[in-house]
Amino acid sequence: MATKTVTFEIKRQASPDAPDVWERFELDWRPGMNVVSAMMEIAANPVTADGKPTTPVTYDSNCLEEICGSCAMRINGRASMACSALVDNLDQPIRVEPLTKFPLVRDLQVDRSVLFENLMRVKAWVPVDGTYDLGSGPRVYPQQQEANYPLSNCISCTCCMEVCPQFNVTTGFVGAATIAQVKLFNNHPTGKVFKEDRLRALAGDGGVQECGYAQNCVKACPKQIPLTNAISDISRDVMVQKVKDWLKS
Repeated sequence: MATKTVTFEIKRQASPDAPDVWERFELDWRPGMNVVSAMMEIAANPVTADGKPTTPVTYDSNCLEEICGSCAMRINGRASMACSALVDNLDQPIRVEPLTKFPLVRDLQVDRSVLFENLMRVKAWVPVDGTYDLGSGPRVYPQQQEANYPLSNCISCTCCMEVCPQFNVTTGFVGAATIAQVKLFNNHPTGKVFKEDRLRALAGDGGVQECGYAQNCVKACPKQIPLTNAISDISRDVMVQKVKDWLKS
């Protein structure tokens, strides 16, 4: 009886300046197989479907359970997490390529440091002054916890930035993930100390006003974060902050 196989077409590029090529691989099908496990099999036996030896595919991955966000790539034309992309749910041949909005490193690996630069720009953290005992923290009521929890699920995968028509080198738009984190930390009783700084950071070039409300981010987000709600709320808060600053000037 013939063995069921899975076919992958993977976009390869040895360096940012090297020409890109597509390589085809055929693997034996296994129950529960996902894209990352397929990459592991290719790494163990890097031979193309036509029997040509090649190199293991370069890609990022870590947790293998959709928590770290590192294995984001384009799978059959969609920004997806490779660890949760099950082969049985994908049309074949399964075409895998790197995210397109970030500088390429090699093969499927890209440099997504712009997200972390944006998070630093808006001070997306809760400030703690020193490592000594600060006593009990401010009380956060269950209703607040329930509202904030979805925003805390962001895994920095950048899928929302990949599908956003406004996120590009021309606009410098910070993207939905950064804006959602501003809402999360502005809602925190300790994080509010930087609230005005965060809102002012989003009032300038590349800020929340660059959003075109395409809502692609909501569809692409693997954690179902209410991104458009966060963008809408922060847009209002930024406008209120701008009026306050104008009245003070």
